[in-house]
Amino acid sequence: MNGKNVEFFGRMKVGKDRDHSPMAPNRELDFGFAFNDSKFSDRLLRIEIMADLPEARPDTLCVGDEDVDNNGENYWNMDGLIVQQVKTFHISSPILAAKSLFFSKLFSKGMMESEQKSFTLRINASEEAAFLELLNFMYSNKLSVFTPSAVLNVLMAADKFEVASCTWYCSHLLHSFPMTPESALVYLDLPHSVLMNEAVQPLTDAAKQFIAAHYKDIATCQKEVMNLPLAGIEAILASDDLHVASEDVVYDIALKWARTHYPTLEERQEILGSRLAPLIRFPLMSCRKLRNVLTCNDFNTEVASKVVLEALFFKSESLHHQRNQAPGDASSTHRFVDRAYKYRPVKVIELELPQAQCVVYMDLKRKECEALFPSGRLYSQSFHLGGQGFFLSAHCNMDPQNSMHCFGLFLGMKENGSVSLAVDYEFSARSKPTEEFMPKYKGTYTFSSSKAVGYRNLLGISWSSFMSDESQYFINNNLHLRAELTMKSQVLHINPEMS
Repeated sequence: MNGKNVEFFGRMKVGKDRDHSPMAPNRELDFGFAFNDSKFSDRLLRIEIMADLPEARPDTLCVGDEDVDNNGENYWNMDGLIVQQVKTFHISSPILAAKSLFFSKLFSKGMMESEQKSFTLRINASEEAAFLELLNFMYSNKLSVFTPSAVLNVLMAADKFEVASCTWYCSHLLHSFPMTPESALVYLDLPHSVLMNEAVQPLTDAAKQFIAAHYKDIATCQKEVMNLPLAGIEAILASDDLHVASEDVVYDIALKWARTHYPTLEERQEILGSRLAPLIRFPLMSCRKLRNVLTCNDFNTEVASKVVLEALFFKSESLHHQRNQAPGDASSTHRFVDRAYKYRPVKVIELELPQAQCVVYMDLKRKECEALFPSGRLYSQSFHLGGQGFFLSAHCNMDPQNSMHCFGLFLGMKENGSVSLAVDYEFSARSKPTEEFMPKYKGTYTFSSSKAVGYRNLLGISWSSFMSDESQYFINNNLHLRAELTMKSQVLHINPEMS
């Protein structure tokens, strides 16, 4: 990590007493007075500062009594590499070994077996400032840099040289700075060894949460989302708080992103199957969209079959058992968790014989019902009967007969002016103490041109009674609704002008 990342971070003035924050590493003793002082040192550290080379672990060193003074000019070392500068420091091996696993292994297995008192360490020029800051930290437990980019560079050096206390300190210090989309993406794109460091995980978790919150209205900022790197789209797809119409939209955006960034089919199938598919909540997608997954060559056949089969098994389970069906690990369970959908997911059982019929289940959380007061509406995902699209809508209504607010449920057909459909319907709600579905209303209605039918007071009680703690209709803070539809007849209307 070098200075070029400074523009990714917000500017912030930090006082010089930053080391006195609660994040200071356990108030360890300050040995700053001994840094580079021959009276308190037993070794000589010679640093060769090289022209920048590909990233490497600090394992290129040599033990010996070399003492080369190049007066600041470039020269070739014995390995044929260009050395830009050499710096020499007096160091205390007990102090460095106590702070750094790298130096502990070096002194215990290398130099302690030799009478040599000096060794040479090679670092890239871009690592120099961060390494010297790290070296000072191992003595004083303090940093003298106060910008996010500089602290991040020290964190990278701390991970490389295995200085756990400094890694922890830098991670928490970075967590305290204001985050931006650019800095969050930098944190999520750190090398794998850094990302796997336990001390860094609170920082990366915060970065994921920031990205997810920043792009939570994903459908309104698709252009920005399409430009995000893999780590960014993963953070978004993992979020429970996305504000989207349905999981179908999440699937479409993930597919569009993959096609944008991975134009080669083989690479796209790999990234979708291994990285993005586990974050798409296929069990909450519509059946029609799941059919599209099976015919989409962006997914290899094995992955497509697996996710669709899992989704269909989930949909076929009764609502009472669905939440217990999810596997135990958190990452798997998230595939079954609703997001902040504009259209509530429904579970649909479709029957073709002896006549077209479907049973539709819709769950509403208590907080979703609360948000309907005093005149709100909440719509379900669409489902199909006789080739026509339908939806359920939950309302908070004013009952004109009793002048009170109440809970209503309606069934509507999506706009299609060419067909009339006669449907038998029955609405039910699960209630205590039996927790069985109890029929509330039924009838027959002929749908045409986006008409709807329903009941202003489905449960026959006031809104306050419906929402009270004693309400018999909330089971584990969920309202369970069911609509059973049977097609009676279908009439195709011919436009005279087209005949």
